[in-house]
Amino acid sequence: MGNGTKGLSSYLPIIEVARSYRREDLPHDVVAGVAVGMLTVPQAVAYALLAGLPAQAGLYACLAPMVIHALLSSSRQLIVGPVAIAALMVASTVGQHAAAYSDAYLGITTVLSLQVGLILILLRALQVGGIVNLLSYPVISGFVNGAAVVIIISQLAPLTGIATTSRLGDGAVDRIVLLVRSVAEVNPTAIALGVGSLLLMAAVRRWGPALVRTSAKVGGDGDVRHALGRTGPVLVTVLGTAVVAGFGLDVGVVGSVPVGLPELTLPLLDARLWWDLAPNAVLIALVAFVESYSIGKTLAARQRRRIDSHQELVALGTANIGASLSGAYPVAGSFSRSSVNYASGARTPASAFVCAVIIVLTLLWLTPLFANLPHAVLAAVVIVAVYELADFRSLVRDWRFYRGDVLTHFATFAGVLLAGVEAGLLIGVGISVVLFMRGSARPHIAVVGRLGDTPHFRNVKRYEVRTWPHLVAARVDESFYFANADTLESRLAELIDNPEGGDPDSGQAVEHLLIIMSAVNFIDTTGLEMLKRLTHRLARRGVAMHLCEIKGPVRDQLEHVAVDEWLTGQVFQTTDDAFNTLTEGAGKWIWRDVPENTRD
Repeated sequence: MGNGTKGLSSYLPIIEVARSYRREDLPHDVVAGVAVGMLTVPQAVAYALLAGLPAQAGLYACLAPMVIHALLSSSRQLIVGPVAIAALMVASTVGQHAAAYSDAYLGITTVLSLQVGLILILLRALQVGGIVNLLSYPVISGFVNGAAVVIIISQLAPLTGIATTSRLGDGAVDRIVLLVRSVAEVNPTAIALGVGSLLLMAAVRRWGPALVRTSAKVGGDGDVRHALGRTGPVLVTVLGTAVVAGFGLDVGVVGSVPVGLPELTLPLLDARLWWDLAPNAVLIALVAFVESYSIGKTLAARQRRRIDSHQELVALGTANIGASLSGAYPVAGSFSRSSVNYASGARTPASAFVCAVIIVLTLLWLTPLFANLPHAVLAAVVIVAVYELADFRSLVRDWRFYRGDVLTHFATFAGVLLAGVEAGLLIGVGISVVLFMRGSARPHIAVVGRLGDTPHFRNVKRYEVRTWPHLVAARVDESFYFANADTLESRLAELIDNPEGGDPDSGQAVEHLLIIMSAVNFIDTTGLEMLKRLTHRLARRGVAMHLCEIKGPVRDQLEHVAVDEWLTGQVFQTTDDAFNTLTEGAGKWIWRDVPENTRD
């Protein structure tokens, strides 16, 4: 019985949470759930409009997906639902395909959400979740920064009261041009509401936490202050709605929102639609998982916990399937709501259930209030949310550390602005792969010598080491594969003519080339042919080639191709063994003195 429950809890982490739940956890989870619920309502409506969907779709995306994720996730504080980046990608996808399918926006988004869920679960089933590593840090940061700029630009129209039919798929430049042409349509009342909302949210974020001075029983003083600083969206939503309703202001509003819970819906079974949406679904799935997992991992680390990446694939995938069946659109982990959940003292996923109750109450009784909720206020809510996601400050540090990543960042950023979100993401992935291939195609090769009388060996350009004229020991810091095979062959062969660390005046020819393979993780067939070709090439010059420090998997590869039959030298276990054998009775060694400016 116990073992069965334990096995089931690995698939349903909520079982372990329920088993260890304590009465004192409940107040913390209730307070956090209420705080998150209050923030979720305005964000959900705003993100739905950002995605080009009716307001209720955003609220639906906070219900079934949130509950399903709470049941299946290994994270205790991660909150999923509608997020700005996913909304942007959905808007772009819908903009590409809606015209071909009778503008069936919700039909398209429910199929898209189902595809995203199935892709994530398929990644788990095939255990290839590592494919998300294609979205490296510079690609993600460039994409998020670019998306943030695009989203902010897209919200300038509702913020200023300009009525526009353009979609996010039109591109940032097109939208700016359209805004400039439509400047005569600016509504001063909408600007006042929008700018006032921005200033009020900034004020709440800056000075709101100072209102809490005494120790709090739930979450701690610092945590409550942090959560209070994020109540700005709720405040501006309530005030904006009250002002519009009270004074009858002539501004764009959300309008009528259906009362009631979502009904079970089945996505369109149109093979052509599924095929057309598949590339977009793959990108949304990868971005959603990377965003969700990184947030969950960060929150878990604060509590010295860990989350299971495989389980998160299942949880997020199933949550998206739930979104599809409840008339919503793709969901992901929310940075702002998860942060509020953690800061408000949430201890378990029960806070997500409390948040879901807030959404249910809103759908049943509060949707009439949205009739007077101004678009300008929601635009301000979106702008503040995505502004917090953008990060340009780390670029200076990254430029000093590794410039290739900064180039990837800017290429992705520019691609999102100029070519669109999906194209920009693909550009970033392509450039990061090209830069990786370029780097590995020019591998670092270090000629090493013995460090004093120790069994340690270091680069002759960086340390004072001992070398022997007849032996060149080269450490290759890269695997042997098609991209670098020719370069490796040429550079290793050149070392025989110009041995770094040798004595050009000794008159003694090189007799041995020792390749140190401690950094070689694999060899493909092109790399193998290169080794064989280099062996015979050196043999014609009277030089024997030896190998050492071979890792187990690479050793297995070489044993399959009978390395002992074609290698002219020996295979040594360690570099020390190789030097001891190859320099025995070799006579005088050379002491390499390193110039001051090249030492470590």
